[in-house]
Amino acid sequence: MSAPKAKQVLVTHALPYANGPLHIGHLLGYIQTDVWVRARRMAGDTVHFVAADDVHGTPIMLAAEKAGLTPEDFIRGVYDSHVRDFVDFGIVHDWYYTTHSPENQALAELVYARLKAGGHIAARSIRQLYDPVRQMFLPDRYVKGICPNCGTPDQYGDNCENCGATYAPTDLKEPRSVLSGATPELRDSEHYFFQVGDFAAMLRDWLAGKLTHGAPVMHASVAAKLREWLDAEGGVRDWDISRDAPYFGFPIPDAPGKFFYVWLDAPIGYLASFKKYCASEAGAKNGLAPASFDAFLQVADPAFDADAEMHHFIGKDIVNFHGLFWPAMLRGANLRTPNALHVNGYLTVNGEKMSKSRGTFVMARTYLDAGLDPDYLRYYFATMLTAAPVDLDLDLKAFEERVNSHLVGKWVNLASRCAGFMHKFFEGRLATTLPSAERAMYDAWAAKLAPCTELYRACDYAGVVRLLVEVADEANAYVATKAPWLLAKDEAKREELHVACTLALNGFRLLSIWLGPIVPAIAERARVFLAERWSRFDVAATPALGTRIAEFSALTVRVDPKKIETMIEASKESLKPADGAASAGAASAANTGAAEVKSIAASAAPTKTGNDAAGTASPQPSAISPVISIDDFAKLDLRVGKVLACEFVDGSDKLLRFELDAGELGKRQIFSGIRAAYGEPEKLVGRSVVFIANLAPRKMRFGVSEGMILSAGTGGDDLFLLDADAGAQPGATVK
Repeated sequence: MSAPKAKQVLVTHALPYANGPLHIGHLLGYIQTDVWVRARRMAGDTVHFVAADDVHGTPIMLAAEKAGLTPEDFIRGVYDSHVRDFVDFGIVHDWYYTTHSPENQALAELVYARLKAGGHIAARSIRQLYDPVRQMFLPDRYVKGICPNCGTPDQYGDNCENCGATYAPTDLKEPRSVLSGATPELRDSEHYFFQVGDFAAMLRDWLAGKLTHGAPVMHASVAAKLREWLDAEGGVRDWDISRDAPYFGFPIPDAPGKFFYVWLDAPIGYLASFKKYCASEAGAKNGLAPASFDAFLQVADPAFDADAEMHHFIGKDIVNFHGLFWPAMLRGANLRTPNALHVNGYLTVNGEKMSKSRGTFVMARTYLDAGLDPDYLRYYFATMLTAAPVDLDLDLKAFEERVNSHLVGKWVNLASRCAGFMHKFFEGRLATTLPSAERAMYDAWAAKLAPCTELYRACDYAGVVRLLVEVADEANAYVATKAPWLLAKDEAKREELHVACTLALNGFRLLSIWLGPIVPAIAERARVFLAERWSRFDVAATPALGTRIAEFSALTVRVDPKKIETMIEASKESLKPADGAASAGAASAANTGAAEVKSIAASAAPTKTGNDAAGTASPQPSAISPVISIDDFAKLDLRVGKVLACEFVDGSDKLLRFELDAGELGKRQIFSGIRAAYGEPEKLVGRSVVFIANLAPRKMRFGVSEGMILSAGTGGDDLFLLDADAGAQPGATVK
């Protein structure tokens, strides 16, 4: 059977939002994409890999305001951190851009104009909640109130975290603005809607593979879910694509005070990044030109359609945007629809959601700073990734054992056991021929791994790894049987030793070729050791014979469990719940202390919960912390501290370092996780704060934290330090 015809492939992954650094949950999808790109290139396809930071929206505008920066300056710093993390994890884009670009604005306006000209945009008035203090309409997540379904307080305006109900923010009882605390008002505003239902027939055909030459566009379970939404009673709803000023984004042409909703221009950012790449010197080196963009995106040429593909890698939380709105929007603008969506699930750590208190909410940079090889994480993910969008678990013990057993014990061990003999007896040169038995063994290994090309294409990396482990076991069994360390003792068996080491090293080479997309840095070291520069899978069909190899040096080492412990400890930055929220009266600081302290602090300020039929507050015990006695509260030594110094902490995106005057207690250093709320820490100098003075000191990699500063709010940038009146002296007891 002839090999498939080479393709031109445009590949993107979900755009990281520019409100913070990457964590290991993000890396799951990005690593999946990079492995696929590398594998398709080694299969002979030309792949253009582009992405961008997603930078628009109300959260960015407000975060920049809090930090005292323009949105443009704020997103620039986040962009730099994202690029650094991508590079260090071996995720190599041809072009990485930003959605706040002239190319993206022009394309967003073009798509909108074509949709409008086609009659797919409708304008109508809607009623929204408006913050009279901040003078702005409030997005759903910036409204909180009492759930209209179960009566749980402090719920966001789109869904209840307690009962799971979804609703409109106008349905909340006792709504309030998260930004100002004011009671929002209902006001009318004209909004623009994209009529997705106009493309229902096209979407059904696309989901059925009728627009992709019969090839499935996604996993069957994902397609089934999209059909449920598409075929729901009343059809798919119109999509609100506009937002009112103030808003950080692109203004809608001929609509003063209106902006494109971030989810309209974010996926268009894929195309904008590709457009910029086509016009760049880097693109020219890869055979692209400015005209290549139009040729790739147009849909009128069936021949080009058949030879080119567009693939998106996304998380399952954004399937509706990419599986309904995006292809409909592209078709309405007469642009190419995606060939495939590759969907990954969520990541848990040690069987649970990532947790700050347990130290398992790990930032990408924290993993690297602990000294862990990024290829370890890439390999561990690959052992579990398939085309199905299932959730994966980073079991840290299994992570350690799998890397040590597979990468070190099965793969690198093949080279380390034989390389020394090659240099001691054969000047580092492989044998020029292999006897028929050994050549048959190599051919069998190569044949067993040949299906890896299609397994990679199908995103079945777990299937690839299973075959690699089988071949590694067979190659190691051969070495154990031949025992080159014994052959080396008998000068009469030099030829047999040479053959055995040559086959073993070719087994190592074979595994290195097929492992390359998964562990590119280690594979590159393997290429240097073998003195080869392969770039295609097909070189694996024949062994390397007669070539000279370099002196062997460690290609990788076993996982040091102490580094995993370091990573976990460095991730324990606060007592805040895993979602980053902090209750009123709860501590928002770096010192985790004892679980008892957390419980007492969190329950110090009772919360009104629920609503009965008459509209009066009625407490629900399940919604508050366990009741405590006055003796329990007395265990806390709360003191007033005057801020002598406050500064950012290098290496942490959450912490501020405080130096407090604690009166008779002397000076105290406290690390507090409130950086998102206070972008100018020097302005806190001179303020009086409340802190827990009798919390056990905690040693962190930044220093020792000697207490816990109290703040109120929901977490993130919604945190407010508790002030003391001017008469309260440093060290005074809070009663």
